[in-house]
Formats: sequence, structure tokens, C-alpha cells
Amino acid sequence: PAPAEAGRAPGPPDGGWGWVVCFGAFVSIGFAYAFPKGLAIFFKEIQDFFGTSYSEVAWVSSIMLATTYGAGPVSSILVNRYGSRPVVMFGGLLCGVGMISAAFCTSILQLYICVGFITGFGLALNLQPSVIIIGKYFLKRRPLANGLAMAGSPVMLCTLAPLNQFLFDNFGWRGSFLILGAILLNCCVAGALFRPIGPGTAQVKTQMAEEGKDALKGKITEDGKEMSSALNVPTENKIEEEGGKDCFEKINQYLDFSLFKHRGFLIYLIGNVLMFLGFFAPIVFLAPYAKHTGIDEYSAAFLLSILAIVDMVARPTTGIVANSRWVRPRIQYFFSFAIAFNGACHLLCPLASSYTGLVVYSSFFGLAFGMVCAMLFETLMDLVGAARFTSAVGLVTIAECCTILLGPPIGGILIDTFGDYKYMFIKCGAVMVLAGTFLFIMNYYNYRMLAKEEKERKTKEEDPTSVRTENEDRKNWNKDSIQDGPELEPLKEEGEGVKKEMNGT
Repeated sequence: PAPAEAGRAPGPPDGGWGWVVCFGAFVSIGFAYAFPKGLAIFFKEIQDFFGTSYSEVAWVSSIMLATTYGAGPVSSILVNRYGSRPVVMFGGLLCGVGMISAAFCTSILQLYICVGFITGFGLALNLQPSVIIIGKYFLKRRPLANGLAMAGSPVMLCTLAPLNQFLFDNFGWRGSFLILGAILLNCCVAGALFRPIGPGTAQVKTQMAEEGKDALKGKITEDGKEMSSALNVPTENKIEEEGGKDCFEKINQYLDFSLFKHRGFLIYLIGNVLMFLGFFAPIVFLAPYAKHTGIDEYSAAFLLSILAIVDMVARPTTGIVANSRWVRPRIQYFFSFAIAFNGACHLLCPLASSYTGLVVYSSFFGLAFGMVCAMLFETLMDLVGAARFTSAVGLVTIAECCTILLGPPIGGILIDTFGDYKYMFIKCGAVMVLAGTFLFIMNYYNYRMLAKEEKERKTKEEDPTSVRTENEDRKNWNKDSIQDGPELEPLKEEGEGVKKEMNGT
């Protein structure tokens, strides 16, 4: 038999090598979020080279983002099967291959495949394992670690923007894609830092699980024979049913669909799907809106730099605040406030008619955007726990994929229809305020229900007479020698009548 301590998984170290893992997640998450936005600088030359419209070229980034989020369940299954390290390394390899192949493309359709699907799928394999590994290395300091790792997005965005411009000026878009493909191979290095915790533990736990499953099957078979002898039911049907359950358990092992029965998960999912209708559109249209008001191109582009710099500081700061003993127990309320605050900024944006007003808006937008991103995955882990987090991320990202695609096009339709950007900002602000209010109210309801359920559980534990195990119920059903109380006599007589009827008496 295995030693008593061998089957116990070690707890999160909350430090040590975990900070190295946090740096690797910083790199992987930074590339996953910032890379699709940084490619926009090459679109004008690609459009002229292939003779296509701007909307056709813009689909390159849209397909990449959709693939990154839509491949969430696939990434979750691979992480559950192989672990975070090989999945991230394979994703980095796919990113490099996709961008290097794109340098030799001769049509826009080939760019869709190489940059959109191959590179996008590689970024999906970088994003989720990096978030998941944080939860395995950190518990007490997890909000801080998540904030530091998510800060990779604005840092990479600030780095990639001038780098892409430099590469474009010196090597053109084909040479730039070759160099960017080589840079993306650094995701393999980041993935190599994801050392798994307790490499020998999984084997012991698997062996113990198999032994437990065999013992459970033996118990089920024995009980099935006993019941079939009493009710004349063939035992083979019971075994086939158990085999079907095993097949479902194997599927559910890699992607836990039972999360759709989890109240907190459903609240989070609905709120986030609604939020993403107005989350990314303001970033896409901020610079064009500034140009529309008569601001020059360089000053308009600087607004995005201001947003990224404030975002860079806001994410780790939000992680520190969320990790405090005052905020951590009710972090869902803090997340709801951040979403509503983000929406309020967009609602007030049309009032900023001057460049100074847009600078103030960009600063507050960067603060609100960083707050939401820093807690985006931490709040989900707080709801479902680290054990089910892998499946939860996969299911959430594929649901968010649709609204991420629809958000910017809906904003563009509003701009084309009314000829003014303010209606797009009002739409985004109203949607996000609605999402934040929904999450606040429903999380309040969820906390109340959890407290009520906990109180009922403690009451049952204090009153042992109200708790009956399944074995006791079966004994009371099958054995006539047990002295039952008066309240069980009707149930006993009904059971005896069923037995006689089944035996043909």
C-alpha cells in the first residue's frame, strides 16, 4: 500500500518558484492579449498589397481573437490531460509557425488561415494554461499574482507598438512577420518555467482512484445481484448502466459540464457575456474618435499610450487591494463595481470635447480597464475553486467569444448610422453599467443563499437524528427484523407490496 502522505497533494507554496511561474505567465498572457492589437499597424500596407478593403483586412484580427477565445474548451481539455507546461510550449511553437508561414502568403485567405487560425489557436494555448497555473502555485497571494501576470498585456502592448513600427519601417510587413514569429517562440521558454507541482503525486492518486473505482464496481455488482434476486431484474442491465456512467465520467473528467448547475458560475457567465458587448469597442474607436474631433494622428495615438501606462499600474495595484483582508472575502462586489465604473467612464466620454478632456477620459478608462482585467479570472476562481477552474475557463471563453466578435461591429454600425461616435460610447457605457448592476445584485443574492445553506448544514450536523445514510435506508427496506418507528410503517408495508407484486404473488 502507498504511504499515508503519498496521496496528499501539496498545498500552493505562495512564493518561491511561484514568482518565476508568475513571470512566465506575464509573458504568455501579454502576448495572448496584446499581439492581436499590435498587428493593426501592418494592415494599411497589406490592404494595398492585396488590393482588398479595410474591413477584409480587419477580419485578420477578428478571426485571431475569436479563435483565441473560441478554442477555450480545447485548451482546457489539453491542460487537464497533459498539464500546463507542454500545452504552453506547443502553443508557442504554433504561434511561431503561423507568423513565419504568414510571411510567405500570397492571398488574404491564406493570411486568415496562418495568422487568424494557426496563430490564434497558439495564443489560446498560451492564455488559459498561464492563468490556470497561477491558481496551483498561489492561494493567499493569488489576487496579487493574478494582477502581476495580467499586467503583461499593457506592458507588451506598449512594447509591441513601437517595435512593430520600427520593424515595418526597416523590413516591411513580410520581414516583420518573420521576426515576430521568432519573437513569439519565446512563449516556449515561458512555458518551460511552468514546473508542475508534485510530479509523483498524480500517479499515486490515479492508482488509488482506480482501486476505489474497482471496489465501487464490486460493491455495485454485489448490490445489484442482491436486488435482482429480490426483484427478478437481470444483473447485466445494471452493469451496462454503470459502464455508461463511466463513459460519461471520462468525458466530464476533462470538461466539467456540471458547472452549468453551479449558481455562482451561471451568474458570472451571464454578467461577463453581457459585459463584453461593450468592453473592447471603446479601445478600437478611441483614436478614430479623437481624429474625428480634429486632433492630429500622433496626439490621437498617444491617448492609447496613456491608457496602457495607467492600465500597467492599475492591474498590480488592483491585485494588492483585492488581496487585502477587507476586500478578499467579498471580491465579487469589487469586480461588479469595476465593471460599472468602466461603463460610467464611457457614458461621460461624449462630454470630453477637447484634447485635455480626452486625456482625462483615457486615464480613467485605463484605470477601470485594468481593474476589470486584474480580477477577471480571480473572481471566477473564487466562485468555482481551483479544482474546477480549468473547465470553467474553457466554458466561459467560448461563451464570451460571440459577444467579443459582435461588440466592435455593433459600435461601427451605430457610427455609420448616426454619423457620430457618442452613440457608440453611450451604448458601451449603458451595457457595462447594466452588467455591473446585474452582477452586484445577483452576487448579493448568491452570498445570502450560501449563508442560508451553510446555516442549514450546521443545523443538520448538530441534529444527528435528521441524517440517514443510504445504507440505513436499504437495510430498513430489505430486512424485516429491524424495528422501525411508527412513521416508517406505511413505507415498509408499501415496499412489501411491491416485492410481492414483482414476484407474481
